[in-house]
Amino acid sequence: MRQIRGGWLHCRSQMTVHLTVFTKQSGLCRVQKAMVFRSAVTRYKGLRLPSQTVARAMSSSGGATPPYTTLAISRPTESITHVELHRPEKRNAMNSAFWSEMVTCFNELSEDPECRAVVVSGAGKLFTAGIDLMDMMNNVLQPEGDDTARISWGLKKKIRKFQETFSVIEKCPKPVVVAIHGACVGAGVDMITACDIRLCTQDAWFQVKEVDIGLAADVGTLQRLPKVIGSQSLVNELALTARKMYADEAKSSGLVSRVFADKEAMMAGALEIAGEIAGRSPVAVQGTKINLIYARNHSVADGLDYIATWNMSMLQTEDLMKSAQAALEKKSPKTKTYSKL
Repeated sequence: MRQIRGGWLHCRSQMTVHLTVFTKQSGLCRVQKAMVFRSAVTRYKGLRLPSQTVARAMSSSGGATPPYTTLAISRPTESITHVELHRPEKRNAMNSAFWSEMVTCFNELSEDPECRAVVVSGAGKLFTAGIDLMDMMNNVLQPEGDDTARISWGLKKKIRKFQETFSVIEKCPKPVVVAIHGACVGAGVDMITACDIRLCTQDAWFQVKEVDIGLAADVGTLQRLPKVIGSQSLVNELALTARKMYADEAKSSGLVSRVFADKEAMMAGALEIAGEIAGRSPVAVQGTKINLIYARNHSVADGLDYIATWNMSMLQTEDLMKSAQAALEKKSPKTKTYSKL
């Protein structure tokens, strides 16, 4: 997002950007903006959610956010965090720094009581071109070790480290909405399958590219994509042929839930969904995500037992009464204020 250097900035006649918050990080100042709209857009906890004007601002970030070099982090509203892949000059290819920065970022978001929902997108002309092959060449093709056994152990450790880059998204209790425009190639598919809600533009396309570069996908696609799509035959076709899947097929197969005309409309849609999530009880929302993932990986009987154990403590929350009161009053639960979690 564009940085504001003090004072007031008036964007058109309907939006006032204020409350410039300075936070020191690694000796640098980071500027974050809370935006309040006068126009009749969806309300969220006393603030009004961003419209397409904010989506445009979010898509024009001035650069990565220190201490990160591959990510731009912003807060379009009090409880929504926007994580933007930010190497547009390299088509958001995933270099060595990216793999560790994503882990740091999502571990922090997991523990941040202010954050209730996350939107992930890519800067520039496309979402991501996948692994930065030139940058990663030394890591993979020149492993260290005195013999085959030690080289193999070292490679396994590296692969597990790369896997954690996307598993950390799934482990984050805050729901993650990913917005994909243009190409989503290779490791990009690994990443989006770890997200909770997937949206794309009409010009988006997806490619499980790994067989074309001589390897089997090893950071999540082969494990998560079958559970996302539900058609093993289609997954096999995509993974074994590396053919492209375009937006219409991605929607009909269940890879994405919505397709938008362009990036601006998609970002507005992503923020609207994130706002709906953020406005509800964080106890209910985070418990729902955790139990959905548990149920996916376990039997129905195990899932029922897990949620019973979960709710025997989580039902003892004031959020339940607040949400019930909103229902009785025929109001949205977003009209209630829930404590941070």
